[in-house]
Amino acid sequence: MRVLFVAQELSYEPQGIMVLSAVLKQAGHDVALTVANREDPVAYAVQYRPDVLGYSVMTGSQRAYFDLNRRIRAALDPVRAALEQKPAFSVFGGPHPTFFPEMIGEPGVDGVCIGEGEGALLDLANALADGGFRADIPNWWFNVDGEVVKNPVRPLIRDLEMLPFPDRALIYDKHISLASSKIKYFMSSRGCPYNCTYCFNHAYYQIYAGERRGHQLPVDAVIAQVNAVRARWPLEQVVFVDDLFIVHNDWLEELAEKWPHQVGLPFFCNARANLLVKDPRKVELLKRAGCQTVSMGIEAANDRIRVELLKRRMTRDDIVQAGQMVRAAGMQITATNILGLPTSTLEDELDTVRLNTQAQISYAYSFLFQPYPGTELGRFTHDQGLMVGTFDDIGEVAWDHSILAFEDKTQKPQIEHLQRLFAIGVELPWLEPVIRRLIRLPHTRVIDTLFWWIEKLYRGFIIYRRVHPVRIGPRELWRTAVHFMRIKS
Repeated sequence: MRVLFVAQELSYEPQGIMVLSAVLKQAGHDVALTVANREDPVAYAVQYRPDVLGYSVMTGSQRAYFDLNRRIRAALDPVRAALEQKPAFSVFGGPHPTFFPEMIGEPGVDGVCIGEGEGALLDLANALADGGFRADIPNWWFNVDGEVVKNPVRPLIRDLEMLPFPDRALIYDKHISLASSKIKYFMSSRGCPYNCTYCFNHAYYQIYAGERRGHQLPVDAVIAQVNAVRARWPLEQVVFVDDLFIVHNDWLEELAEKWPHQVGLPFFCNARANLLVKDPRKVELLKRAGCQTVSMGIEAANDRIRVELLKRRMTRDDIVQAGQMVRAAGMQITATNILGLPTSTLEDELDTVRLNTQAQISYAYSFLFQPYPGTELGRFTHDQGLMVGTFDDIGEVAWDHSILAFEDKTQKPQIEHLQRLFAIGVELPWLEPVIRRLIRLPHTRVIDTLFWWIEKLYRGFIIYRRVHPVRIGPRELWRTAVHFMRIKS
């Protein structure tokens, strides 16, 4: 089987696609990748002639992928027919299909994968390779001659070590900017034990009812994977994209013992404020292991919004203390923040800016709330009539615009502007009066472009200076800048 993954753009290594490719290749299938903002995906598909087209879809990008699939199929299927081959089989997986599998009704969608895709896609590829389509493969919804076949999910993969190393060559051979970058992304675990209402994790474990919520690679397997990458490509800083890196102290103890001697590279990881405050030893272990930067979710300063609406059971003091502990230990700390939440106000958002400053945040990421389907907060937003339009109106990136209806309509454009200036407000709190004036400016092409450039340039400067400090030459700097300018975020 020839499987072609189709992506609109890649800002960093897509963990899911890389593992899927490795699993397929291990079983003898041929896999390729096309990236739409770097080449013509239609021409590539016609030249490659895949049997299966695969799309990993986030909410907000689904319409673009539907259109892309239609264009590819319109050009590809006649070529396959001339060779007496069946039409390509188009499958969609990722967060949006998992929580909105009804997209199986869209023209050109043959299969929708719910949840983990490694076993599901392999079973489908094997069945097609054997000359017969099977409609009973777990995790799939199929469109069979206009009828939708819905299959249950299989159990989660508990032993992550059974999976092959992610197929990075698939990405790096196509994408020189990611290959040459000295910052590379890894995943050492899957899952999260918490139930934040804006996040997909709680909804994910409703699909996998009764399953354990966390699965982690052994430390030795993580080290082996990192060293295998370093042997082939430039690598000076490791970014762990696990939802929560610090759950088990025994795992951190082993990491702190082995990582400095066997790897010795600085790394970035995600943590949770109340866990750090409750157990300061976690901070000590991260520092011993060689952690450069810790990231935590602040999301909102208002206690009612953070605790009751988002179900993040931590106090303002926890957030401030955690940030100060990490900085005192000699590490940097970043934070994520959500603006434009249901029932929040502009003053709430400005209070969140101030809370980040108090917590000594090195760089404060901010996003405009998007009511993703399947999440508790997404349902609340929809049921309360706070959402303007449908899920198809959600932006591809979480900082373009808000689709919520605000009680005070004047606050919506101000909060959208604040998102662009948020990090600077955290870094330079004395600018708050100036920022208050700037966010009152109307949405125009000139003003929006100016704020976009301010946010983009400041973020790039701080990330390379503090968050992921690596040595970078003029050529790589230019290549990296071009790469990030291409990305819609």
